[in-house]
Amino acid sequence: MPRSGTTLIRTILNTHPLLSCGEETRVMQKILGMRNMWRQSKLEWNLLISAGMSEDILDSAVRAFIYEILVRQSHYNTILCINDHFVLKDASYISKLFPNSKFLLLIRDARAVIHSIMSKNVTIIGFSLTDYRKNFKSWNNGIDSMVKACINAGPSNCLFVYYEQLVLHPKSTIKNIFKFLTIPWADSVLHHDKLIGEKILLFKTAYFSDQIIKLINLESLTKWFGHIPDTVKREIDILAPMLKQLGYDTQSEMPFYGEPDHSVIDNSNNVKKNTSFWNDQMRRFADSDV
Repeated sequence: MPRSGTTLIRTILNTHPLLSCGEETRVMQKILGMRNMWRQSKLEWNLLISAGMSEDILDSAVRAFIYEILVRQSHYNTILCINDHFVLKDASYISKLFPNSKFLLLIRDARAVIHSIMSKNVTIIGFSLTDYRKNFKSWNNGIDSMVKACINAGPSNCLFVYYEQLVLHPKSTIKNIFKFLTIPWADSVLHHDKLIGEKILLFKTAYFSDQIIKLINLESLTKWFGHIPDTVKREIDILAPMLKQLGYDTQSEMPFYGEPDHSVIDNSNNVKKNTSFWNDQMRRFADSDV
């Protein structure tokens, strides 16, 4: 889901010497959407078949298209990665095209996701900048379909990654991700902030996401506290039942996500003490050409 930490995890993965994960382009979404349109329309599909096309030919073409994007965007690295929202819905088909593919499903508290969308005025199809109820319903529908797709793909092909645990326990969470991906550990993954603008390139808009530029810290976990209207909070289990299903506390005003690692506490103190430095970093990257 958008605003769930996908750019942060992409940035962290990108620090590994064997792995390259390109920026979000939505190209994969669009080519998969076009293929789905052909397949779901009886008229379109019959026209293609009558013109000498076959499912195998079309799948080969889609595979080649996606692979070219992956290879070029990942600069021909050993392990290729793409960060495109909602492609997990097509996990079954993608696995058919790429039998060795694996998926990471980033899960984040819907209240934090929606506060981020609305407070930062992020335009996302299906979400509103003013309607909390619509947003919780949209989040619930989207995450429900992707959780089902992840479960259907199986534990060896799809891994749930909770954003809150990534922030609270980065080392153990990333180690678990690498174990799932069968990638050896690299200490560089704990210092993504040092490679921003060098190995890691981002859209200018991404530089305004504090967690991308800064050391991993606790700020983002609590920013939504106090911002969800009381009338919406009372309906939360009806609007977004997936929250409770995914293990989130929907009754507390300020849910407790867990005790952070000492390194994360140190990072958070660093960010608080050096606010001007980190703000300058954000401005510098935002004004750059990378």
